[in-house]
Amino acid sequence: MKSFEKEALLFLLRHLLAGIAGAVVLGSGILWFDIARLATLIGNSEYGVVAVVMLYASLMLTFGSLAMGIGIMTMNEDNRP
Repeated sequence: MKSFEKEALLFLLRHLLAGIAGAVVLGSGILWFDIARLATLIGNSEYGVVAVVMLYASLMLTFGSLAMGIGIMTMNEDNRP
C-alpha cells in the first residue's frame, strides 16, 4: 500500500471514529434521559436488546458517514502535508 493510500485511510478512519463517538454519546443520552419514553419502551419489550443494537448501529452508520463526508468535503488541497 502506498503512503498516500495509508494517509487517506487513516484520515477516513479518524473521521469515522469521531462520528461513532458522537453516535454513542447521542444514543446514550437518548436512553439515559428517556427521550420520548424510548428507554421505557425498550425496557418493557421482549426484543429490547435488538432495539438497542439497532439504535446504536443506525446512529453509528449515520454519524460515521456524515463525519467522513464532512472530512472529505472540507479538505483543502493547498494544505496537504
